[in-house]
This record gives sequence, structure tokens and C-alpha cells, in this order.
Amino acid sequence: MNKTHIPPIATLERQWFVVDAADQRLGRLATEIAATLRGKKKPTFTPHLDTGDFVIVVNAEKLVVTGRKGDQKLYRRHSGRPGGMKTETFNKLQARIPERILEQAVKGMLPKNALGRDLFRKLKVYVGPEHPHAAQNPTTLTIQTIPGDR
Repeated sequence: MNKTHIPPIATLERQWFVVDAADQRLGRLATEIAATLRGKKKPTFTPHLDTGDFVIVVNAEKLVVTGRKGDQKLYRRHSGRPGGMKTETFNKLQARIPERILEQAVKGMLPKNALGRDLFRKLKVYVGPEHPHAAQNPTTLTIQTIPGDR
């Protein structure tokens, strides 16, 4: 009988990575970040456990999307009251709260349960090149998305 390998969680090493989002494509960056948060590229990956690493994203205001998505891609939120739906384009949300764009993209790629909520807490997104996590000695994670025109 085959048994699922369970890595010892107490001895699991979690690394901290810094990702520069300047001139990166939104979706391709989000998929790599979600895979790192889940730990999918580690040999100790277990689907039902949190084996991933922490990810710090800087320069979130410099994310790009291709084509006409800047004007056409809509972000919706609801207050919970009747008629409380608010919609906003990518460009307007990026001018107002740029970190929310990447957070929503990554959150949609994580599991929709308690594990996904725990994984999402390990994502830190910041506007500008500075972050307050220097004490964790983060290493740079280079993610190459497809270069080209916007």
C-alpha cells in the first residue's frame, strides 16, 4: 500500500523571496508567485500542507497588462448592501491601490479553503522599491515574463 509522504512541518525551512514587479506581466507573475507560495517547486510539496515560502513583491505600481486590458479589465467589489456593487478599471485601480491588483490575481490562484488563506498571508506586496522585511534576509527571485510591447 502506498502512503503519502508527509514532510516534518516543524523542521521545514521557509525562505523569503523578493520579486521586483517592474515591467512584469500580471498573470505570468501571479502564477509564479502562487507556485512559490504553495511550494510546488520543492521536493517536499504536499497538496494539503503549507510547504511554501514567503514572497515579498516590490514596485507593484509598475505592473503591466497587454493589449487594451488597462481600459477593459474590470475589478468588482461589493459592500454587502443592496446595490453595493462597485466596478473599477485596471488603470483606475492601479492609480488608487496598485497592490490590490496583484493580491487579487494571486489569491484567485490559491486553494479556496483555510489552506489558501494561510498561504495568502505569506504574500507581502508593496508600492515602491522598499520593504520592511530586511531582517529576514530575503533572496531575489527572478521571474522572467515575456518581453515586448504593452
